[in-house]
Amino acid sequence: MLSIARKTALSGSVARIAQRTLIKPVVLVPNRQTRQYTTGSATAEKETITKLLYNIGSRKEVEQYLRHFSSVESQKFAVIKVGGAVLTDELETLASALTFLNRVGLYPIVLHGAGPQLNKLLEEAKIEPQYEEGIRITDPHTLEIARKVFMAENLKLVDALERHGTRARPIPGGVFVADYLDKEKYGYVGKITGVNKEMIESSIRAGALPILTSLAETPDGQILNVNADVAAAELATVLEPLKIVFLNEKNGIYHGVTGKKIDVINLDEEYEDLLKEPWVRYGTKLKINQCKELLDGLPRSSSVAIISAGHLHKELFTDSGAGTLIRRGHKLFKYNQLDQVDPDKIRRIMEAEDPVVKAGQNSVASYLRSLQNKDVSIYTDEPGQVLAIVTKDPKDGSKPAVLEKLLTSKTAVLNNVPENLWNSIRKDHDNLTWVVDNAKEGTLDPSWHFERADGSLKNPKDGSTTFFYGIEDTDKIKQTLNTISSNKPASTSSGTRAYSTFRNTAFQYTSRRGFASASKQKNVGLIGARGYTGRELINLINAHPHLNLTHVSSRELEGKPLEGYSKSDLTYVNLKPADLKAQTEVDAWVLALPNGICTPFVKQINEDVKSAQSSDKVLVDLSADHRFDTTWTYGLPEFNRENIKGATRIANPGCYATGAQMSLRPLVPFLDKHSAPTVFGVSGYSGAGTKPSDKNDPEFLRDNIVPYALSNHIHEREVSYQLGTPVNFIPHVASWFQGIALTVNVPLAKTMTSNDIKSAFEEFYQGEKLVQVLETGEPLVRDNAGKHFVRIGGFNVHPEGRRAVITTTLDNLLKGAATQAVQNLNLSLGFDEYAGIPTN
Repeated sequence: MLSIARKTALSGSVARIAQRTLIKPVVLVPNRQTRQYTTGSATAEKETITKLLYNIGSRKEVEQYLRHFSSVESQKFAVIKVGGAVLTDELETLASALTFLNRVGLYPIVLHGAGPQLNKLLEEAKIEPQYEEGIRITDPHTLEIARKVFMAENLKLVDALERHGTRARPIPGGVFVADYLDKEKYGYVGKITGVNKEMIESSIRAGALPILTSLAETPDGQILNVNADVAAAELATVLEPLKIVFLNEKNGIYHGVTGKKIDVINLDEEYEDLLKEPWVRYGTKLKINQCKELLDGLPRSSSVAIISAGHLHKELFTDSGAGTLIRRGHKLFKYNQLDQVDPDKIRRIMEAEDPVVKAGQNSVASYLRSLQNKDVSIYTDEPGQVLAIVTKDPKDGSKPAVLEKLLTSKTAVLNNVPENLWNSIRKDHDNLTWVVDNAKEGTLDPSWHFERADGSLKNPKDGSTTFFYGIEDTDKIKQTLNTISSNKPASTSSGTRAYSTFRNTAFQYTSRRGFASASKQKNVGLIGARGYTGRELINLINAHPHLNLTHVSSRELEGKPLEGYSKSDLTYVNLKPADLKAQTEVDAWVLALPNGICTPFVKQINEDVKSAQSSDKVLVDLSADHRFDTTWTYGLPEFNRENIKGATRIANPGCYATGAQMSLRPLVPFLDKHSAPTVFGVSGYSGAGTKPSDKNDPEFLRDNIVPYALSNHIHEREVSYQLGTPVNFIPHVASWFQGIALTVNVPLAKTMTSNDIKSAFEEFYQGEKLVQVLETGEPLVRDNAGKHFVRIGGFNVHPEGRRAVITTTLDNLLKGAATQAVQNLNLSLGFDEYAGIPTN
């Protein structure tokens, strides 16, 4: 069956961060005379770019792919074929994307076409293009024009890269050797017979990206035209790169019936059925056939990606990708009886990947013998790199199936074979339980299991975690987990393991479906409780199912009772930094202090932890003090939730900065590089804090709107830093109490329609519970004040199509501060991200 989703079992929130976050690289221009970087600056730059990559996927994903791509010779990283339309419509985006790769030490080999440009010049010359069986007939006049077009487009891309500070070498010819395909039929069209790698290798040795055209030459020097897709395939066949990338403006292959983008095509599993689909014809069929023919001759680790230039980083550095990934994959096999599968194959996988077998705690023969009285399903692949064993109770078919083994090699993980395996298991089993022993290191990251489960149960005594999906009834969940505890379920990473004791209260149970939870409560201390944000945070924690407020600190309110908090009776205290280590019951501190005030508290906590006088605590800083500190995690969950999970130092974004980034992030790939966006922001006077000033004086603000900090506002710097591109910001304060209105002017790098803009936002924020993309009209402050959402609308485009205007509202005290802090607390402490937050 065709895979529409690359990670169908992923939770929407996790998949979205990997699929959507877009990075615009910072352009560094080297010395114009030497065009060289010093070793120190190059290293620092690579570290900076690598950290930016963490915004498009988890640190583990990024580092895994960087190691993978760096493990081969430079010319074996990637061949990138660029369609001619990309050079016209997305030149700056392409140059940025290639610069980004080069900054982390990678050297993609770029080969471009020029079809649309050639057709335009032929039309101007009143020459009608002629095709035979899809191949352009090339006469001498057409070849002359084609040569000029290729030279011009080649230099255009090289110049764009040089402007970005990236060395590039134009190689318009000399790489491909060819004979005539059929001179009488096609004219000067070539069939490639050889590839001169030396020109490519010389460019890379010199530190320059090789930029190729698809023009070829006969042994006696006659230039021949070759289809760029064919040339890229021949180049890949010779170089055997890890990635072959076809860049187009469509960002992938789309299903002809549903209209949805196809995320993955596993040729070994899907090719024959795919060709039977009635919509697979013409160009789509040709492209799939070309990819199969190409990949059949390459190592199984190679793959083809069809992607747009703006999504190149996500395709290369995340598991979920962004375009359409075509790979051979591994053909999967399912067996319903032990005697159907080669026992030596099972033995090889278990001896290589099962921690229990490797540690000598159990033998393969003993384990296989234990399966003889069970209904068993065994899944494996052709080369024997994955193994899954699922069992059912033969006496009670109502019990969920148990995944006893899930073993995979590192090579299989890099090729996403476990994902194919999981999809097969999900298709065969409506409900499933499995146990992971966190004490035993496995190839799959623990987060992999959490993302695919509806809920989990942790045993704090031995560190194991029981996962499940497809069990809807709360009582049945409890019954199932009791059954698992009383039996001896096999762990996916450690084999058979029995719980020595079981008490319901000994376990921590979490669920992503809103089942009754028995998760351990966490305690929060609030420093800076007097302000408006502190008040909203107290209200949210009061309604939170898992958080308790244990300390409220305010110098002005010291000794007064805390009102409006019903879980316990609290009195305001005035905590000093040295007092914090004595508050051992606190799991997280929220620092709701003005800019520049929280440093002594953070420094003291770090020192107490370092000297073992205190255990580490989660710190959420609501000020701007740590938003530019790369040792802290930037806490905007819609873009960075994977990195926030389990983080202990979180910088809560600014209110304006949250709204501005929400308004711009979906359009980052389309920004005009030469003209920065401008954000016109107006906030209610609660945003000016409680310290008296004109900006929070209702009388002064009556019938008025007051501009302030008209350049270099802290949020202007924050937004520019986080998006990796300059953004102008002009703040104002108005006479209402709370709520922000933003009008965002966005110069575009390409012509777009209002529907294009709206579709980009709808796709980007699909499924986000705290983001509302309006169908029509502009959001109003009064409709969103006191609510937890960001609302985005307007979506107007200038008649020339190169300037968009977006309007956004959010509550500066809630999603701009307190609500976002609760999201961050939930993610860092292991709760559902939206626990305690009204989402309807």
